[in-house]
Amino acid sequence: MTTYRPYISVVIPVHNEQENLEELYTRLTKTLDSLGKPYEIVLTNDGSTDRSSDLLKELHDRRPHQIRVIEFNGNFGQHMAIMAGFERVRGEIIITMDADLQNPPEEIPKLVAAMEAGHDVVNTHRESRQDSLWRLAVSKLHNKFRALMMPKLKMEDEGCMLRAYSRNIVDLMASTGETTTFIPALALNYASNPTEVGVAHAPRSAGTSNYNLYKLIRYNFDLVTGFSLFPLQVFTLIGMTISFLSFCFVVFLMLRRLIVGPEVEGVFTLFAIVFFLIGIVLLGLGVVGEYIGRIYQEVRKRPRFVVRRVLEQGEVPKAVPVMPTADTLPLHPNG
Repeated sequence: MTTYRPYISVVIPVHNEQENLEELYTRLTKTLDSLGKPYEIVLTNDGSTDRSSDLLKELHDRRPHQIRVIEFNGNFGQHMAIMAGFERVRGEIIITMDADLQNPPEEIPKLVAAMEAGHDVVNTHRESRQDSLWRLAVSKLHNKFRALMMPKLKMEDEGCMLRAYSRNIVDLMASTGETTTFIPALALNYASNPTEVGVAHAPRSAGTSNYNLYKLIRYNFDLVTGFSLFPLQVFTLIGMTISFLSFCFVVFLMLRRLIVGPEVEGVFTLFAIVFFLIGIVLLGLGVVGEYIGRIYQEVRKRPRFVVRRVLEQGEVPKAVPVMPTADTLPLHPNG
């Protein structure tokens, strides 16, 4: 029996995308068919609570050789859903994209061409973004802070998930075993010849975004704490500066007491300074706590995700125990 060997693998995390899956299937398969190269589509169901699971099974049944489905037993997050796909892909060029169709599948040939030109990572930036004003403002602000804190990560727009990676880069990322990570930044750490191209962006036609404000904040914490010591270094410098200024202020107060004598007019000023310093300390503890929390998650060595089932060609169902009968029982040696 000949094993199907795809050249292109497309990995897509899915979470409550029942309204988009049919259109995604139609447009994606049409685009990949037009390339004339063998491909596979790996869809990871990240704990969807709508009909996504049933629809994914239907898509697999239509093209069992090309569509593979990974079912999580819970919600483990977008990047873990992609990592699960990375562990099972068979292609030489691996492309990631979201299921919401905001990054059109028709842009995939542009990424394939860049990979075939010799690049091992192809990042993208969204042209003419169709997001809300607050999302645009938050993204722009974050990109500036990220460029300041992590200048080695050359990404114009790290929020775009439509990207391409070579097989060796994907194998390296899958082997890390990190419980929390940021895939585009991790790929750049291993890349030797990355590039970036512009891709189209469309408004979400159906469903709602899975990223609220809290998740966006957590997403940024994962990026910063996972790839930079900048926050810790900043608070070290702040601590040194405040310690020096505090020493100078104490010397000033001692001299003032000797020259002017006892006074109470500066009590409220001292309170304000103390409250400010307490705020700095609490903020610093929060940053340190983020790093300690990541260490705690890693040392527990719990599985990054739990796969409930995988739908793919040649899937073998779990063996069903068979109760022995008179016909199947072995004969006793004495009869």
